[in-house]
Amino acid sequence: MPSSAPIGARARAGNPLSIAPMMDRTDRHFRYFLRQLTRRTLLYTEMVTTTAILHGDRYKLLGFSPLEHPLALQIGGDDPVAAAECARIAVDWGYDEIDLNVGCPSDRVREGNFGACLMAQPERVARVVAAMQQAVAIPVTVKHRIGIDDRDRYEDLAHFVRVVSSAGCQRFTVHARKAWLQGLSPKENRTVPPLRYEDVYRLKQEFPQLFVEINGGIKTLEQARSHWEHVDAVMIGRAAYDNPFWLAAVDREVYGEDLPAVDRHGAVTAMLPYIDAWVANGGKLHAIARHMLQVFNGQPGARAWRRYLTERGRQPKAGVDVVEAALELVPRV
Repeated sequence: MPSSAPIGARARAGNPLSIAPMMDRTDRHFRYFLRQLTRRTLLYTEMVTTTAILHGDRYKLLGFSPLEHPLALQIGGDDPVAAAECARIAVDWGYDEIDLNVGCPSDRVREGNFGACLMAQPERVARVVAAMQQAVAIPVTVKHRIGIDDRDRYEDLAHFVRVVSSAGCQRFTVHARKAWLQGLSPKENRTVPPLRYEDVYRLKQEFPQLFVEINGGIKTLEQARSHWEHVDAVMIGRAAYDNPFWLAAVDREVYGEDLPAVDRHGAVTAMLPYIDAWVANGGKLHAIARHMLQVFNGQPGARAWRRYLTERGRQPKAGVDVVEAALELVPRV
């Protein structure tokens, strides 16, 4: 696949590249920062439970800038009625898609009977998906694992997808690792179970009518290209947070946009009006600055940048002047 061309036909059914929903990471500030690097990549919120959406502070939980589009809301829950109402709320707030979390393995999530444990209940997931699809016209998607515990054969994965797709779901994002619901922490479940990309490739082969996205261990655009040979889309997780600047190339190389190159200093400078407005309204600089610490990853001055922003960004009156001073510590290369 030539690096100068968009990925082509597979983009027709949905967005070919996305950034995974990540707790304590993909909040509105990080998403706004990512939009300084890529305007086309699909972004996700952190997972929000249906209970929180129905009874919590919706501005805090669901608010976002129009610049963040395209944007999907990921929810956690197992009740079709509640999920349908949350889907309606997502439309009212302007989200482009709504996704059901069937992949998180944490104890808290499992106790609420949502997340990865729902892979053992495909019929329930199908009912939730059907209720949301009846409620809204935006895409309803499912993010899940290849399996859980001892239900990790390819046949178990295919059965789950077959049942849920029969309810109308057309897009499945598959984390290519199983999850152990007992014995491994959520962090360990992101790295310890081996990646099984071939299972996801096979899923696409056997369900060609579905839009299949792969997730897990993908860190570079070059790796993403190798997966596009087999599936429709690629979801990037921690690599988008730990080394975000490589995303500055995707609008040109993935989507075929004829755009001027973005540099690291420019991406940070573009954030200054947003930071200024946030601080002027009583927000803390650190809430935004913490998401920008890795933009100079691997560059001269990166350590000084991180140290200065971390130490000064927590001061009570810290604002754009702190960010500007930190930028002075990083030479342009």
